[in-house]
Formats: sequence, C-alpha cells, structure tokens
Amino acid sequence: MDKRELNEILQSGNCDNMIYQEELKQKETKFMPEVETSLRKKIITVPDVIYKASGILLMRRRIKSLVFTTDISIMRNHNGNALMVVYPFTPELVITQAAISVANVPVFAGVGGGTTTGKRSIGIAFQAELLGAAAVVVNSPTPNSVIKNMSKTVDIPVVATVGSVYDDIEGKVAAGAAILNISGAKETSALVERAREIVGPEYPIIATGGPTEESILMTIKAGANAITYTPPTAAEIFAESMIKYRIESEKKARAARFE
Repeated sequence: MDKRELNEILQSGNCDNMIYQEELKQKETKFMPEVETSLRKKIITVPDVIYKASGILLMRRRIKSLVFTTDISIMRNHNGNALMVVYPFTPELVITQAAISVANVPVFAGVGGGTTTGKRSIGIAFQAELLGAAAVVVNSPTPNSVIKNMSKTVDIPVVATVGSVYDDIEGKVAAGAAILNISGAKETSALVERAREIVGPEYPIIATGGPTEESILMTIKAGANAITYTPPTAAEIFAESMIKYRIESEKKARAARFE
C-alpha cells in the first residue's frame, strides 16, 4: 500500500483497522539490528505478545509492559517499559526512593490505600511525586474520598487497583483515578471486559497478564492497554545459573583426571 492509497483511506474515515494491519506488515518486514554486551545480555525479557497491546501514552512515553517487582537487581535488568513497585507492607518512601534511584524506566509507586490510607497515604503519594515517581498506585480498598483528595494533591496519575467485580469502578474513575489497574487473578480478563463496558473504549487500563502468552493475549483482547508482567524471582534465575555452574565444574574436574 503506497502513500496515495493510505491518504484515500484516511479521508474516507474507515482507516483504523487497515492502517493497523499495514503497520503490522511494515514492522514484520523491517530489520532491527540488535546490540548487546557480553556482561549485560542476560536480562528479564517480557513476552513478545505484550506488544500487541495498544499501550498507554504517559508524559509522551508509550507504556505497554510493566514489570512487577521490588527486587533492585531485576529493576536494573529487564526490558519492560515501566516498573510496578507495589508490595504487601505499609508503603515507605525509602523503598520508593531506592526503586527510582536504580530504575531506568518510569516507576509506578505503591502508596497504600488499604491498611495505610487517608492523609498518610496522600502524603506518601505527594512525596513519591517529588522523588520522581511517574504515577502512584492505590490498593483496591482505597475509599473514593482518598482517591479524590490524592488526585487533587499530586500532579501525576493516580492508578486505582480493581480486584473484583464488587469494586466501585465507576466511583474510582469519578473520584479522579487516571488509570485502572486490574488484578483479578484468573478472572482478570473478564474483569477487564466488565471495566471496559463501564469506562468506555478510551479510558486507560493496566491489567495483570497471567502466566502464559494465551492468558496475556486474552487480557489484551478483553480491553487492557498495558500488561503487568511478573518475572521469575532472582532466586529462581540464580538456581538455573548454579545448575549450569555445577555442570561446568563437573566437566572440568573429569577432564583434569584424564590429563
């Protein structure tokens, strides 16, 4: 398809799907050189299927994949577009500061909302913004009043987590949540579809993708704009390295006996 044909489609108004297909074809035929170093080529790689998502444009930066981790070594060794730094403890600015200091991508920082809520959570969100967080994430039990006051206090997006169909999705959006973060375990894709019906086609939604490419694709088709990916732990990765080292050690030892 040449430029003239593309212009005709653009003027007709029925262009979205055809242009998308054309872009996909061009991406498939383009050669992309790969450059890496011997010491830093071992990194966490998010599944390629995530790039089928539309992405969310945050401060002119397109985000399709968010790596869910609090491990500093993983924060430095991944190819995700952003970090989702939330954890099951009371939020502390020292953790947020550590994540932002080592990250080379935007950080979505957890600021509580469940056990830690109210003015304290709002204060942590404000400090997280000053430290350089790209967005703040509140837990699903966060009252809409807290979301409303937080969104008025900070100048970065407030991301509201949705954990079940019983959460007040419409109320969170009305209170000022700029993005929904959907985490419904095995029901995530259905929950994304439900949320999309409520908020419409243009509202930004992040969702957990699940353990397989099929579950990730299902979540994207349900309406998620970006996917949160949970990588293997540092211990699991290190275990693989140790197996390799043991095999190499055994080979060296056996070779030495025959010299």
